[in-house]
Amino acid sequence: MNKQSEQTLEKKFKGSIIAVSIIIPVAVAVLFSVKLKDFGIEVEPLSFLPPIYASINGLTALILIMGVLAIKNGNKKVHQRFMTAAIACSVAFLVMYIAYHMTAVSAVYGDINADGLLDETEKTNAGSIRYVYLFILLTHILLSIIIIPMVLITYVRALAQQFDRHKKLAKITFPIWLYVAVTGVLVYLMISPYYAN
Repeated sequence: MNKQSEQTLEKKFKGSIIAVSIIIPVAVAVLFSVKLKDFGIEVEPLSFLPPIYASINGLTALILIMGVLAIKNGNKKVHQRFMTAAIACSVAFLVMYIAYHMTAVSAVYGDINADGLLDETEKTNAGSIRYVYLFILLTHILLSIIIIPMVLITYVRALAQQFDRHKKLAKITFPIWLYVAVTGVLVYLMISPYYAN
């Protein structure tokens, strides 16, 4: 692939990457607040999904690490397969996450009686760990938005065989994506005691 066709491939995907990077966070925010019951669709909460999508986050973290080890060992094909699998896992997570939140009431950290409100007693009982949880959750959400275009650009650069530019961006993309995957598991483990039964 010559330089011109490499640059053309990246330019070809630029608009799509920008669109996807805007559409996904906006769609998640909108769908997060939409409940199917508000439209007269009665569905049992998909309460079985959180441990599944948390496990998918854990699997994503492992796949990312294996992908980096593969490329460090010079195995480009295996590396590409792992990175493609990590993207697929992230998409599966997203679909399940939205499906769960469209059918269930969001849990609040420290909300022992699961009424969706945090009274002063519950706040006191949650203690300072609640602030740790909120910090992890906030950084997880913000970085999950930032990582979307980074992953897509990194991936397209590899497809375009712009390996120097791919490697340069991947050094930033990898730790952020890994953080998002690992904190996804932590957020689940910390909030799971407060899910409504």
